[in-house]
Amino acid sequence: MDTEAGPGSLPHSSGTVRTVPEAEPELVKRWRSQGGELVELLSQVREHVGGVAAFRIGPARTVLVTEPRAVQHVLARHPEKFVKRSHRARLLVGDGVLSAEGEAWKRQRRVLQSQFTGTGMRRYDRRISEAARATAERWAEYARTGKALDVGREMHRFALDAIWRSLTGHPLDDETQHELEAVEAVGAALPTLPADVEEGRAAVAADLARIDAVARHAIEAARAGEIGPDGPGLLHVLTEAGAERAEYTERLIRDELVTLLAAGHETTASTLTWLYLLLDRYPAAREEALAAGEENSEERRQAIQALVHETLRLYPSAWLMPRHAAEDDTLDGYRVEAGTDLLVCPYLTHRDPELWPDPERFDPQRFLTPGGRPADTGAYFPFGIGPRACLGMQFALRESTVLLEHLLPAHVVALSADPAKPRFGFTVRPDGPTPATLRPPVR
Repeated sequence: MDTEAGPGSLPHSSGTVRTVPEAEPELVKRWRSQGGELVELLSQVREHVGGVAAFRIGPARTVLVTEPRAVQHVLARHPEKFVKRSHRARLLVGDGVLSAEGEAWKRQRRVLQSQFTGTGMRRYDRRISEAARATAERWAEYARTGKALDVGREMHRFALDAIWRSLTGHPLDDETQHELEAVEAVGAALPTLPADVEEGRAAVAADLARIDAVARHAIEAARAGEIGPDGPGLLHVLTEAGAERAEYTERLIRDELVTLLAAGHETTASTLTWLYLLLDRYPAAREEALAAGEENSEERRQAIQALVHETLRLYPSAWLMPRHAAEDDTLDGYRVEAGTDLLVCPYLTHRDPELWPDPERFDPQRFLTPGGRPADTGAYFPFGIGPRACLGMQFALRESTVLLEHLLPAHVVALSADPAKPRFGFTVRPDGPTPATLRPPVR
């Protein structure tokens, strides 16, 4: 049950405020000596210390947050106390809504909010469906010829096509797709770039120039009144804002466009790629989803959405959500001082065996069976929760469901290589190519 103690601090049985327990230095030393990824250290910290736990890589303490009530406290109840700070993604997205802060973020979110809820989302249904049909046609040709495909590349093509149509009203052409591969390249490079901003920018200057050229051309076309076959897109909303609001400079419009491109296709593509990898390991899940109802039925749609949700549980769109304590607070009975950095980690919360029985198993029924998932809001949050939750959540779920409604009944994907492990960067993505062939389903 998702209990709430009111707007203040979380309760603790002792009634006292204590220092956040800290991982032993030896644990960090072992991790360093093994050359492990950050997620491995975080997993060990949670296992040895708990759901609110401190550790030190440098001189300052960082607090890991995976306990559901603490997650909700940080992200949803007190976002004014636990704020986002500038991070490496700013190199790619600039001052777009993903990285903006304070009043600027509020203004920018208001401009975009209506586009991703209710009536606004319905404007993009046809564009998403057209992108899905284009993908289905390519896959039908792969199946007819027996030609191999790369599932990850196909999912990137689809997701980029869907967001490009929604932004511009035009289908994605081969030249634009080629140039926008630079978005993926910069996103993949972000975790490894030099900490110095100028050095980091220099390392990806060529890719940033390609991105800027595509953005500049698209913005100029929108300003010139060029409307695609599906009518004006989200980019027209941004250029109209530029005509009415001084803060929407040429650079900010570019930053919002690139933010929507990056966040609007990379996360969906990764989720769909993981889903097909999981279906290769758990083929019965595909059969169960299709057997849930007839084509276009609500029962089948819900079962397909459960496939997506279970994939997002295992591989959340944002696997790590950094926050910074702007003022002193109490978190789950522990003192958190102003200036403390926190890492909220959906990846670990979603794999907590106390919340999710047999957490490594792919089981979409968790999202279809009453009581199959934890009731706590902070136990499942692949898109975040609270005011800074991902704007594009409904868009991502819609495009994933529509594509799977086209592809799942028509093909069984037989992977010829299975990436051994995930790669933790801007998103959680498979560490390697995903070559496959298509087989007709057994009727």
